[in-house]
Amino acid sequence: MNERSPVDTESADPDAGWLATVMHVAFFVLLCSSLTRYLLVHPGTPATPWVIALAVVLSLLYVLGPVLGPKEAPAPGTAIRDARLWLAGVIGVWLTLVILAPSFAMCAVPLFYTAMRSLRTRSAIVLVALITVFVVVAQVKLRLRFGFDPNLMLGPPAVAALATAVFLHAQRQAARLQAVIADLIRTRRELAATERREGTLAERQRLSMEIHDTLAQGLSSQQMLLQAAERLWDSDPGTARRHARTAASIAEHNLAEARRFVHDLAPADLAGGGSLDGALRALAGRESSDTLPVRFHQDGAAVTNLPERVQAALLRIAQGALANIREHAGARSAALTLTYLDEQVVLDIADDGRGFDPVERPGGVRGHGLPAMRVRAEQLGGTLTIESAPGEGTVLSAAIPLTPPHEA
Repeated sequence: MNERSPVDTESADPDAGWLATVMHVAFFVLLCSSLTRYLLVHPGTPATPWVIALAVVLSLLYVLGPVLGPKEAPAPGTAIRDARLWLAGVIGVWLTLVILAPSFAMCAVPLFYTAMRSLRTRSAIVLVALITVFVVVAQVKLRLRFGFDPNLMLGPPAVAALATAVFLHAQRQAARLQAVIADLIRTRRELAATERREGTLAERQRLSMEIHDTLAQGLSSQQMLLQAAERLWDSDPGTARRHARTAASIAEHNLAEARRFVHDLAPADLAGGGSLDGALRALAGRESSDTLPVRFHQDGAAVTNLPERVQAALLRIAQGALANIREHAGARSAALTLTYLDEQVVLDIADDGRGFDPVERPGGVRGHGLPAMRVRAEQLGGTLTIESAPGEGTVLSAAIPLTPPHEA
């Protein structure tokens, strides 16, 4: 059986305060009615002053205990010890009153509740049983001259059992409710922590994709151009200077991208309301070189209200694909083709490089660039497909629906 201290019970079921108030009021009503009955039935008896004094002491003890006493103790052990001492005093005074005036036995029911509330469950049940036995004995002894009365033998135990059962049921229901509430709070905290972790991971993924497709690719281009310029500086100064100027231009563009990236803005090529075809055309011109010319072609009428997220994603995919072509494909030329269809916009990036076998590399995925491109397309409800074969070049296609899934 689960045993709980009175402080724990009060904390677990704050709404039980109204029941405690009813029981306190009932105790004082029964105490006053018992004293009044005694004074009316036994006026002027020698025990009257003692009965009155004990009734006053009992009321003071009761008030100074659960009503005016502290609601919480510094430690659970202290709370239980103080409750036992206080309850022992109340029960002792009440037992003395019942011996002098058996009518005070009517106060037993509120005392049952006080015992259940102040002690652990097992101790409280034992005390309730002892109080019940005492009440029965006192009542039977008083009224033996009227003959045997079964109500005096069976009534108090029945009332005690009923009061104890009701209290234990309410206490256990409160404990179950508290457990459910605690579980809900714990679940809510776990969900909040999971959402924070997922948000953190999503933001990290977004940052990694942005850095890979902008700053990292730009730095890679600068490195290649500067290395080429260094090799040609003596033999072909004009070409070397041109490579250096191109590297400086890329650095300037990367700086603009970095600033906009810090402020979570659109790519620099799309700033100021720029169009996607214009941004892709500028990208093709910027990435073109003597060894790798990049052409841009557009099919279909441009969609004027293409969402900024779609434009940014396709531009980043193009940047990443051209970087892969430059670094890994060994291609002699590349082409960007932007096609507007009725329900989607498609960007094809093709090269005539060495290609690879997508079967040996499931999904054509290697490194960080291709997975990032696929994530960008899937976040907008689109797809990324790769067609390639060794020695036959590669075609990468990103298809994005014109109507996002949540708006369909």
